[in-house]
Amino acid sequence: MGNYYCIMAGLPELKLSDTQPGYSITELRQELQAEMGRRDATLLRFLFLQHDCRNVVRLLRNPEAELEENGNYGRSELLELIAQADEVEVGQSRYPQFMLQFVRDYAQNHELKGWYAEDEMLLRYYLYCTEHCKDGLMRRWYQLNLDVTNLMTAMIARRQGWRVADYVKGEGEMADMLRTSDARDFGLSGLYDFVPEVMKIVDEEDPVRKERMLDALKWEWLETETFADTFSVEAVFAYLCRLEIQERWSHLDPEEGKETFEQIIHDLRGEAEVPSEFIIKTIK
Repeated sequence: MGNYYCIMAGLPELKLSDTQPGYSITELRQELQAEMGRRDATLLRFLFLQHDCRNVVRLLRNPEAELEENGNYGRSELLELIAQADEVEVGQSRYPQFMLQFVRDYAQNHELKGWYAEDEMLLRYYLYCTEHCKDGLMRRWYQLNLDVTNLMTAMIARRQGWRVADYVKGEGEMADMLRTSDARDFGLSGLYDFVPEVMKIVDEEDPVRKERMLDALKWEWLETETFADTFSVEAVFAYLCRLEIQERWSHLDPEEGKETFEQIIHDLRGEAEVPSEFIIKTIK
């Protein structure tokens, strides 16, 4: 793996309270492409694949839809992927198999109640990355996103009275406990530090503030994980992830965004209590 001192040393410092990025993902990606070897470039393709996933969903709904930038594939390639889904055998396509399978499933499920295309595609993307990404920090990042998404989904399912096991994706300790535990926190608080914070996020009624709280949690995780690692490909990856968070909120008023995120960090660092609605009483 390469050392990216020259690039990273020249980038502006990122702060969650600064909602106006001083650099763009597109600009940074162009610089990185000129410096990266094949292995590191392949690792970063996992990050940009999320845009392709969302773009596939958009194109399934409307072939003329406006697409997100910074994906690995252009419009014509994604339309080819969609066209190939029912024709190409497993392992015979240059596109990730989970995306082809999603297109097949979309035709059957997109009108079903409770089936949300964006959420389903995102979960499959995280599962794909946790299985295929070989870098330790990056794999942990995708696992964090999968775990947080599963946990939030399980809480919402419980609130709605749905069968939680039907909505949890993947395997492993957290997935198993979400499917089987009746404890108020699914028995997870002592195993995962972020569980109380996620329970606070789910309880937030304002959808915009909820998204900000979720981004703040992930931002803090990235900063902690790369605190002593400044110039590696993992540091580049973490910087890109945080820059994406900034870009997502860049249309907001800077001062409003600053005040909001500073308050969110304060709230998340405080005591995270479990909302009473998630307490499941055991019948004796």
